Amino acid sequence: MASAYALTWLIPISKNETQLRVGRLTKAHGLKGAIKLELFTDDPERRFVPGSVFTLQVPTTSPWHGKTLELAELRWYNGHPVGFFVGVPDRTAAESLAKAILWIDHDLDEKTDEEDAWFDHQLVGLAVMRDGVRIGTMTQIDHLAAQDLLHVETETGEVLVPFVKAIVSAVDIDAGTLTVTPPPGLFEELPATAEEPEPAPEAAATTSESAEAPASGPDAVDDRPAAAPASA
Repeated sequence: MASAYALTWLIPISKNETQLRVGRLTKAHGLKGAIKLELFTDDPERRFVPGSVFTLQVPTTSPWHGKTLELAELRWYNGHPVGFFVGVPDRTAAESLAKAILWIDHDLDEKTDEEDAWFDHQLVGLAVMRDGVRIGTMTQIDHLAAQDLLHVETETGEVLVPFVKAIVSAVDIDAGTLTVTPPPGLFEELPATAEEPEPAPEAAATTSESAEAPASGPDAVDDRPAAAPASA
């Protein structure tokens, strides 16, 4: 799920149904078939309950290819999620599932009740608006550690937009729009800063002479480092 104040992939199944990627099995934990998890969901309490069934994304050579996996229990060890699954009795079986991606069926009509949060499929395809003018289309979301990153396709190419409220000021799913207030240079190249012209030779000479002339007066300050006194 994406939040503007915080890459889930989608697999279409039918007109009103798709699949959400909710986790990845990383490595075996202990000797009793437990497997450490990397979560791709903001709602593990709902997605990872005993009895949840996941479609597996594994290589075609894997013995798990074409199979599903049922969760028996989800535990937390030192802040990390660890799953126990039906039919995975020992470490050997758990190791055979390392790097498997977990998918769940998802109803496209489902909406989150979390404020300022949306499922990725709700955002992909939205018209990106700036000052009332369409400047591009939302094509993809990357969920990074620091913040989500939106991919916006424009006439001049792809632009990556941090999904923060300071830049994405409004999301209107019903209107099909996402409004941005980007900083200068995010969607366009800024004009190059004009370089100051070099002084004319005579002016340069005059400037040099002035710089070499000793300062005078009670308020004069030498900006050059002090030199050691000469030997007698």
